[in-house]
Amino acid sequence: MTQPNPDHNHRLIIVLLGALTAIGPLTIDTYLPAFTAIATDLGTDVATVGLSMSSYFIGIAVGQLIYGPLLDVIGRKGPLVFGLLLYAVASAGCALSGTVETLIFLRLVLALGACVGMVAARAVVRDLFPLNETARIFSLLMLVMGLAPIVAPTLGGIIVASLGWRYIFLLLGAVAVLMLVGVWRILPSIAGHGRREALRPGKALQDYGAVLAVPGFTPRMLTGSFHIAGLFAYLTASPLVFMELFGMSGPRYGWTMGCNALALVVGSQVNARLLRRFSLRELLWSSNLLQLIASALFVLGVTLVPVSLWMVLAFSALYLFCLGFLLPDITALIMEPFDRERAGSASALLGSVQMLAGAIAAALVSWGYDGTLAVMAIGMPACALASAGLLWGERRPQAVQV
Repeated sequence: MTQPNPDHNHRLIIVLLGALTAIGPLTIDTYLPAFTAIATDLGTDVATVGLSMSSYFIGIAVGQLIYGPLLDVIGRKGPLVFGLLLYAVASAGCALSGTVETLIFLRLVLALGACVGMVAARAVVRDLFPLNETARIFSLLMLVMGLAPIVAPTLGGIIVASLGWRYIFLLLGAVAVLMLVGVWRILPSIAGHGRREALRPGKALQDYGAVLAVPGFTPRMLTGSFHIAGLFAYLTASPLVFMELFGMSGPRYGWTMGCNALALVVGSQVNARLLRRFSLRELLWSSNLLQLIASALFVLGVTLVPVSLWMVLAFSALYLFCLGFLLPDITALIMEPFDRERAGSASALLGSVQMLAGAIAAALVSWGYDGTLAVMAIGMPACALASAGLLWGERRPQAVQV
């Protein structure tokens, strides 16, 4: 088995892993401003174009489970190269789509390519960095990943206005090619265990069962999934609350989303610095408690006084600031027990469950919106409360190498 050099271009590797993690949100946020243009060009309505978002989420959730065993058996580079090539080809296909049905299908294929970066990035961090550094590295990845929701919608809007929606997918394909070059030139070779029988569906399911059986994995995975659910609840509720309820214009809403995304990035970088002085668990407890307090105050405010836009903005920013701590720290804690032979499967299972939790949260928010703040005042605090309850119930088992 090839032993990676922990000093091999670490800064470039972190940037590359951040980009691989960001490819998921980049693929979503860049084409959101194009929905109306796509519907007009393909002779359909915006609701039907929205199905391309649903197919993308299905691909992300299913694809991660496929890549997990591949990353463990073959190694990290091969699946990454395949996934990025698939992504580039699917992006070109999306740009050439003549019907909305073709676009919906190719967005599914696009997701199957994109999700390899999300799975592999978590596994590579566990491969290359010592346990006491992983939370800090995940925080640094969020610095790169967090730029996507800030830059992507504006960039997509500019491309739609100046060149047309098809060029968005050409740009995404070009980005995938650049990442492919980075994987080939920068990422060290990390071999898998080579036991091909692990690729059989039955054996893969056994391996996922073994991951679930690791002490502490399931409650920690659920904790992280509630964090993601809270994020998706915010992303789904924000256009409804800010634009419909408070009457924000499109450009102002875009700036608001960017500022709140910046709160997430700032939180992750403060977390990276504080990890040098405090333990990972201390920061997890503290940030979850702060998020819970903010949620309680917001619910109380909604109940007692007329709610202003600034109150909602302050709560949203603080909630996302806490997620900047919680997401990298819980990810590091989840991945802690796994060596290189199971890190891919653990990462895939985590990502798939988190995506499922996010999709459920988004669906519940869309279904439950009644023209008031209720979906935000219930959904986000409920996720904070659930994650805090899971952390409280954890008995801190000893990490076991599997």
